[in-house]
Amino acid sequence: MLRLLSHQGRRTRSCLGGQRRYEHHQSIVAIRREDINPWERRAPLAPRHVKELTNVGHKVLVQPSNRRAIHEKYYEKVGAVVQEDISEASLIIGVKRPPEEKIIPRKTYAFFSHTIKAQEANMGLLDDLLKKEVRLIDYEKMVDPNGFRIVAFGQWAGVAGMINILHGLGLRFLALGHHTPFMHIGMAHNYRNVSQAIQAVRDCGYEISTGLMPKSIGRVTFCFTGTGNVSKGAQDIINELPVEYVEPHELKDVSETGDMTKVYATVLSRHHHLMRKSDGIYDPLEYENHPELYTSNFRTSVAPYTTCLINGIYWDPHTPRLLRRLDAQKLIRPIKPSSASTVGCPELPHKLLAICDISADTGGSIEFMTECTTIDKPFCMYDANQHIDHDSVEGSGILMCSIDNLPAQLPIEATEYFGDRLWPYIWEMLPSDATRPLEDEEFSPQVRDAVITSNGKLTPKFEYIEKLRERREQAQIMKKGGMKRVLLLGSGYVSGPVIEYLTRDPGTQVTVASVMLKQAEELAATYPNTIPVMLNVTSQEGHLDSLVKEHELVISMLPYGFHPLIAKQCIKRKVNMVTASYLSPALKELQQSVEAAGITIVNEMGLDPGIDHMLAMECIHQAKADGCTVESYSSFCGGLPAPECSDNPLRYKFSWSPYGVLLNTVSPAIFLQDNQLVSIPAGGSLMDYADTMDFLPGFNLEGFPNRDSTTYAEPYGIQAAHTLIRGTLRFKGYAKAMSGFVKLNLINSECCPLLDPTAPPVSWKQLLCKQMGLSASISHDAFEEAVYERIGKDNFRMDTLRWFGMLSEDVVPQAESVLAALAKHLEAKLSFDSGERDIVIMRNDVGLRHPTGELETKHISMVVYGDPSGFSAMAKTVGYPAAIAARMVLDGEITTKGLVVPMTKDIYGPALKRLKEEGIHFTSTSTLQD
Repeated sequence: MLRLLSHQGRRTRSCLGGQRRYEHHQSIVAIRREDINPWERRAPLAPRHVKELTNVGHKVLVQPSNRRAIHEKYYEKVGAVVQEDISEASLIIGVKRPPEEKIIPRKTYAFFSHTIKAQEANMGLLDDLLKKEVRLIDYEKMVDPNGFRIVAFGQWAGVAGMINILHGLGLRFLALGHHTPFMHIGMAHNYRNVSQAIQAVRDCGYEISTGLMPKSIGRVTFCFTGTGNVSKGAQDIINELPVEYVEPHELKDVSETGDMTKVYATVLSRHHHLMRKSDGIYDPLEYENHPELYTSNFRTSVAPYTTCLINGIYWDPHTPRLLRRLDAQKLIRPIKPSSASTVGCPELPHKLLAICDISADTGGSIEFMTECTTIDKPFCMYDANQHIDHDSVEGSGILMCSIDNLPAQLPIEATEYFGDRLWPYIWEMLPSDATRPLEDEEFSPQVRDAVITSNGKLTPKFEYIEKLRERREQAQIMKKGGMKRVLLLGSGYVSGPVIEYLTRDPGTQVTVASVMLKQAEELAATYPNTIPVMLNVTSQEGHLDSLVKEHELVISMLPYGFHPLIAKQCIKRKVNMVTASYLSPALKELQQSVEAAGITIVNEMGLDPGIDHMLAMECIHQAKADGCTVESYSSFCGGLPAPECSDNPLRYKFSWSPYGVLLNTVSPAIFLQDNQLVSIPAGGSLMDYADTMDFLPGFNLEGFPNRDSTTYAEPYGIQAAHTLIRGTLRFKGYAKAMSGFVKLNLINSECCPLLDPTAPPVSWKQLLCKQMGLSASISHDAFEEAVYERIGKDNFRMDTLRWFGMLSEDVVPQAESVLAALAKHLEAKLSFDSGERDIVIMRNDVGLRHPTGELETKHISMVVYGDPSGFSAMAKTVGYPAAIAARMVLDGEITTKGLVVPMTKDIYGPALKRLKEEGIHFTSTSTLQD
């Protein structure tokens, strides 16, 4: 055990040459706070390592953390700066992965990412690293020329794991009716340091050596798999017991006739248990290249004579497993008790009592270890007969311990140990600049080969990760045969109704692909036959292609700008598509390609556009059938908070994209009014055209034009109409409040370096001063006076800014643009609270001239409320139309090839009927004039 306690300090002195090589760089490195797991108290460097860095002029930032085992005062004492903001560092190091939202773009990070096997839980992290152009150095891939890891906690995982399982054995023996010396050993984290733990193990060993182990339990035997640091660390602990090591083939004999005043151990190497399936021979060179040709005889040659297995071997899907469920069933078959067994001195039910899987490789070499245990719940019993785990040390089965962060139980020693191994390479990592090409860095092979992401891409060595992800997803998607497979792109507000509607049919399977994997997983947990997948369509076009290929239909609920890209993939793979967005010019250019591919792409199948089209065409077609002429058409629609939830200056809350809602306020608009073409330029004039809408007086509504209304004259077949306008509804006051933002140039989508995540925090006052060309040091009264002047001396607009905290020193959210920052700010202020509901209001007014000369105006209204415990009104009115169209395409009801909009009776007829079945109702009244 002395080698564990005396390693400190050796490595620091050995790397001075590396230090001198890089000392001309005065770099800034940050030690980030560990915040993923409450037990994580380690750090990547100890204070003595930090001292070496600060002594040669490097700046070391340490994020404060009361959880860190080494107090921050020791870091401050050696020259580190303890502060929250670490954005000035070019290199940020930690132990475990950071949360995605805390990753700073274009930095070099070093931590254990657990992504090299395409671990599903960490694919969101990987995508975020790529999106933010982070250079990731993964400690797990820092290896020597022989492929052995050089920067790891392995030895301390072995130490902690062995202490834990000795404690667990004490509990398991007690549950089986035996008090043993193991009861005096606690969990590793219960000791102040490893020396105290070692003393407890020694005390246990003393009692064993004096014959205090119950005779009826027989000899206790341990099997260690592997010969690496994990196994060595575990052996360091058992060496404090009276232990005798034997060869694996000798374990059977000592388990039956060995000395009861000692324990026995064996170390299992590959040649002990691996053999070629064809002839039982082990060829090490062949095994390295073709492990699939081999099997393991561990289950029959060693396991039946092992009391406790300590597993520390790395497992690859191509290599044989140590134990399978069937093996476990055989190993826990009850042993017939001998005549010496009594009620007070029972014999053990079977030999194999416990497994400590330090590798923590779920579904790996121990096939039935499918979920890791935790430090606070370290043990479970695996019942192989029922194939279930239960949190206990009692009952039948094998005691399992498979904690995946064992070194965190001994955080001080683990930090010192890990820092010594990282130390020789920290010097070359310090000058890393994530904005430079990777090939420009002076990295050693040990560091270069551990870089997983750089410059927004997977490095060549790790491009396989994307293929692993795709293969896993493909297997999951294709698992059930005979299903109609739908790929849903997007997991936001409106995806729930789409999935709910489609999966009512047990023969339909939906794959939800989203950059927000957690959202997709929540949807998959809620609805049957739903599979979550991580996908960023902007950076993973190949992945998108492979997903499209596996499905019969694609539904895109992404912003309309993505639809041409998605449509091209659908054309390539001859897969139908449905969207709820406008048919854009870019999509129209694909008309011939869509027809040539023989596919259907249904567009504008949502609320607005969507339901508005269908209600309009139902009315217009009937009017024409009655011989009428359409003289005017007006359609206004809005998604709003229910009146009782509208208590804010904008009288608005977000149930849709905040960015899109704000951007719409500075968009251009064109409409026809009494044969006069009205054109509103982009830039903010739109809000000046807001007008009172009194068709439902109790709602106190206003409306303003939306986009180019005149483009619908031809598809609606109403070219002779003198008035044609489509617009947006809001509660009165919205336009005036929003125009204040416009006048202050806050609806600005241009890049704003001032708000970049790497820039210092900026207050709203500072930002507004910049927007108005004022000095940030201006007095507050003068500042407010300038704002008042800029917004037209309007008290309501001024009160609006105060209500949102935008005249204060409150910090502006960091974002790419002022508009994006405002969207984040308003979304935080104007999101729906629990129990609140929204409302969607639509009104179509169609002026009809009858053959008799009589003028009739049809008033078609729709009012839909959201369900506080279910779907919002917006989700229902956008999601259900898209889902209905998808079902019609899947079932062959829509057969037209090419670009389709819901303006023909064969589509709007069935669709409107089915919307009514979903609780979306429409009313129609008429006003007659002579």
